[in-house]
Amino acid sequence: MTTYVLIHGAGSDSWYWHLVAPELRERGHEVVAVDLPCDDDAAGLAEYADVVVDAIGDRTDLVMVAQSMAGFTAPLVCERVPVRLLVLVAAMVPAPGESPGDWWANTGHARAMRDMAERQGRAGSDDDPATLFLHDLPPDVAAAAMTRGRPQSGTPFVAPWPLAAWPDVPTRFLLCRDDRFLPAELQRRLVRERLGIVPDEMAGGHLPALSRPMDLVERLEAYRKEL
Repeated sequence: MTTYVLIHGAGSDSWYWHLVAPELRERGHEVVAVDLPCDDDAAGLAEYADVVVDAIGDRTDLVMVAQSMAGFTAPLVCERVPVRLLVLVAAMVPAPGESPGDWWANTGHARAMRDMAERQGRAGSDDDPATLFLHDLPPDVAAAAMTRGRPQSGTPFVAPWPLAAWPDVPTRFLLCRDDRFLPAELQRRLVRERLGIVPDEMAGGHLPALSRPMDLVERLEAYRKEL
């Protein structure tokens, strides 16, 4: 039995996967949707990885799915447990020794967001969470999401990412073409430069597990069947 390990992004929790997890279980898989200690100032990336490893326990046949900032955590887990496949979804891709706090400037993130906003006639909207993250969610899901945010501690953004290289695990990257937070042009370049692969693409914004859960499930299942 395959176990899908689902890791949410910054300032979130396992609710992010609440539309995806039941669909994966319906297909006969086990699902571990982790709650990272986002609001704990004592927790950095090492502690985030500890939480995921503890949640996995002795499960095997693992497919790990990492959303957004979880791109920094998931590779650390892959160094500690046997993962068959790592799927990065609209994720940050770290370079060796790069802290999450430095990632933004190192990658040209602000310029990429600004250029996309200007092309779409949204100049000056970069500080509006609803505009950035919820623009393509169904109204009821968007309303629920607005009640679910958690404070995100700055602690995990400080320390350098400790790996010297990407783990030796088959890796797929799924970007979202309408992502206003991590624009597609930025992601295509970073995935090519840092992972040496061509990302797959789907429609939708930064939160596909909420906006297009069935499409995401089908993508994940297609990746799994390729193993």
